[in-house]
Amino acid sequence: MAEQQPQVVSGLQLWQWRNQAIQAAIATAVPPLEVDWLLQEIAGLDRLALRLESFKDWDAIAIAMSLVDLEQLWQRRLHDRLPVQYIAGVTPWRKFKLAVSSAVLIPRPETECIIDLAVAAIAQSPTKKPLDQGHWVDLGTGSGAIAIGLADALPETTIHAVDYSAAALEIAQTNAKNLGFADRIHFHQGSWWEPLITMKGQFSGMVSNPPYIPTETVATLEPEVMQHEPHLALDGGADGLDDIRYLVEVSPSYLQPGGVWLIEMMAGQAGAVREILQNQGSYCNIQIHTDLEGIERFALAYVKGNREQGTGERVLDR
Repeated sequence: MAEQQPQVVSGLQLWQWRNQAIQAAIATAVPPLEVDWLLQEIAGLDRLALRLESFKDWDAIAIAMSLVDLEQLWQRRLHDRLPVQYIAGVTPWRKFKLAVSSAVLIPRPETECIIDLAVAAIAQSPTKKPLDQGHWVDLGTGSGAIAIGLADALPETTIHAVDYSAAALEIAQTNAKNLGFADRIHFHQGSWWEPLITMKGQFSGMVSNPPYIPTETVATLEPEVMQHEPHLALDGGADGLDDIRYLVEVSPSYLQPGGVWLIEMMAGQAGAVREILQNQGSYCNIQIHTDLEGIERFALAYVKGNREQGTGERVLDR
């Protein structure tokens, strides 16, 4: 969203807006809890003040935009299905608060698991080389969520974050700076591995949440996603696997022997992704992991080295 100028309103004015917004949300099948989440973000109100409605008696409350602008954006939430995270300009992810805009996909809670899987993959690595050091990459970084999660979880690594979109990289760089990771994350504009061609063979691990939704399915997604989130980050081609195939094929030349290959995928794609990894021939110890809902969401593998031959495969649940 365009940056708004902070405003000061009375508690009574904000209370009246909140009541109207909740009723309008109910009438249009938008979760009414979004109203209070939005007010926590743009007005700094805590849950207790909202639940007790004690803020109604406050003389002045600073909010991130005027009530007129807030109402206009809320009407877009109700009628255009604009995601509430884009109204607030932020979203929670792991222990962070990330800036978001329509230039980036809104990071999902289910993706949070991918950081824990990366850490576990290091501990289970078949190679003696320490994978919690050296270079890791987040390909298709978007808001920078995964890159920031990796930088936080792997403090001895250098993280690289790549995205094709300059607007997305601007958001990611803002998040890295705001959260204190600007000196740990190197940002590159371009397509997948291409900006890192001079670093072939140097990466301890690659993590990616690539586009994986089949082209025909994109148009059937909920309107919040289909109408407002960037299709570049959603559309994975006819069967949703175009970008995953590329990452399977090209990554071994960039990863060290024993390096970690880890991606998110769509429900129902695990079998196909496992087969693509096996057929490529450069991977071992192929694993499928579920998210917290029990959906097969992540594929993990290691690049073969001299000591890691064979296509050993495991299926592990969280």
